[in-house]
Amino acid sequence: MRVGVLTGGGDCPGLNAVIRAVVRKGIEVHGWEIVGFRSGWKGPLTGESRPLVLGDVEEILTRGGTILGSSRTNPYKVDGGVDRIRSVLAEQGVDALIAIGGEDTLGVARRLTDDGIGVVGVPKTIDNDLAATDYTFGFDTAVHIATEAIDRLRTTAESHHRALVVEVMGRHAGWIALHSGLAGGANVILVPERPFSVDKVVEWVERRFERMYAPIIVVAEGALPEGGAEVLQSGEKDAFGHVRLGGVGTWLADEISARTGKESRAVVLGHTQRGGTPTAYDRVLATRFGLHAVDAVHDGDFGVMVALRGTEIVRVKLAEATAELKTVPMERYEEAQVFFG
Repeated sequence: MRVGVLTGGGDCPGLNAVIRAVVRKGIEVHGWEIVGFRSGWKGPLTGESRPLVLGDVEEILTRGGTILGSSRTNPYKVDGGVDRIRSVLAEQGVDALIAIGGEDTLGVARRLTDDGIGVVGVPKTIDNDLAATDYTFGFDTAVHIATEAIDRLRTTAESHHRALVVEVMGRHAGWIALHSGLAGGANVILVPERPFSVDKVVEWVERRFERMYAPIIVVAEGALPEGGAEVLQSGEKDAFGHVRLGGVGTWLADEISARTGKESRAVVLGHTQRGGTPTAYDRVLATRFGLHAVDAVHDGDFGVMVALRGTEIVRVKLAEATAELKTVPMERYEEAQVFFG
C-alpha cells in the first residue's frame, strides 16, 4: 500500500512528530510506502512529492515547522482541482491520504472524501478551535511561548511603570489569550467571543496603577471593542476567504495612553507563537495522533479525524469536526474575570 501525507495551513509545533509517527508505523508495522506531498494541498495538485523513509524522520521529533512545507492552497478554488488530485494520486500509486491541518485543511479533506478520495484527518491548530477534540497539538506550545513572553514583559512594565498590551493569536477563538493570560497573571484578558468595553479596560488599568503595579493586558488578535469592527492588518483574503487580522493591540495601547495619560506599549507576539521546539505534551499528542491515523487508514476508515477525548484517541467524522469552531465558553471566561483589575 502507498500512503500520502501532507501538512496544510499555518505551521505548528508538532507537525514533524506526526509525520515521524506515520512513517515509522506505516513502514515498520505495515510495510507501506509513504509519500510526502509538499506545500499542503498544492502537492497533490501539482504532483510535487518525495518518498519518506525511516532516515528522513530520524531527527525531526523535536523540530518545529514541517519538513514537507505548507500552504493555504484550496483545491476547490482551482479549476479542475479535484480531478487533478485524483489524477496525481493515480499516477503516483497513492491509495490514501493523511491530511494534517486545521479547519480549512480538514474541510478540504471532508469534501475530497465525499468526492471518493480516501482521506484521514489529523487536527492541527495552535488556536485549539477545532471541534470534536479536547486539544489540538501546537496549542500547548503556543501558550507556553506566550506565557513566557508575559513573564518577561512584566519585569520591564514594572520597571518603567507602564501598561503593556500583549497581542496573541486567535482569530475567532480566544483559547491562547485565556490560557496564557491566566498562567501569566494578566490583569485583563480580551477574547473574540465577548466584545470589550474600552471604558472598563481603562478602569481596570487605572485600578492597577493605583495599587502601584503595572497592568498587563492580553488581547487576542480577533477581539473587538463594543460596537467596533475588526482591526484589519490587510484587506486581502487567502484562498479560504480569511482576512489577515492584527493591530488591535496597538490600537488599544493608544486608547489607554490617551485616556489615562500613562505610558502604554503594545507587543505583538505574532508568529513566534508558531515557531520553535514543541513542548513535551505536544510531541506526545502529535505522535499519538499520527499512530492512530495510520490505524484508521489500515482499517479503511476514511472521512474521519483522530481526536483526543479525555486521555483516549478516538475517531470522529470529518463533517462533525469541521461543522463549527470550538470557542471559549462564557463560564470559562468569567472564571478569569476574578483576576481583572
